[in-house]
Amino acid sequence: MKPKLPALLSFNGGYVDTAGFLALQGLFTAHVTGNFVTLGASLVYGTSGALAKLMALPVFCCIVVLTRLLGYCLTRYKLPVLRTMLSIKLLLLSVAAVLAISYGPFPDGDSWTALVTGMVLVSAMAIQNAVHRIHLATAPPTTLMTGTTTQIMIDFADLLHGTEADKIEGVRERVKKMVLSVFAFACGCGLAAALYLIVQIDCFIVPPLLALVALLLREASGEQVNSSL
Repeated sequence: MKPKLPALLSFNGGYVDTAGFLALQGLFTAHVTGNFVTLGASLVYGTSGALAKLMALPVFCCIVVLTRLLGYCLTRYKLPVLRTMLSIKLLLLSVAAVLAISYGPFPDGDSWTALVTGMVLVSAMAIQNAVHRIHLATAPPTTLMTGTTTQIMIDFADLLHGTEADKIEGVRERVKKMVLSVFAFACGCGLAAALYLIVQIDCFIVPPLLALVALLLREASGEQVNSSL
């Protein structure tokens, strides 16, 4: 798989996570385990959004399970798995954009409009995470950058120390992919913050557009993906 699709997914992952955090009272929609930290802050400072942070991980887990089961079903009937998953993610991000623009901003993170919008975004990012693990497993993660950054530094240290000649090229290639993933994610975060500052809730129109481009890239690549993985 060419790096264009994973890099675009990383960019969108950073964008959605940042936009969701800014608009939904500190809710992480992609890096859902980060909500344990923000949940603690909400409880200590008495800010809104605690319910959404409690719901995020169970919703994320349920969607990953459903994505996997749907993949098995699609494979059984010889239907395209990756294309279907990217299409569902596009639909969810489109719904989230409509909800956010129609009902935002969200001063109360526990209002029903904020909860529904947040969980739709969490569902979209759950599908992206599942797609990565199942179909793009050789590419760096598209939403979790801590582990990727750690591996970059380990590989960098190995190159400085000196590694076996037959492994150097593989290490360098891995570092290039991981650096691209982190850079794309960071750029997505930066763009989301800038657009939220300028147009506020209207910034949510961008993720479905990026998801559409990702789907078109997948279609244009013409590559076969092992959907049974």
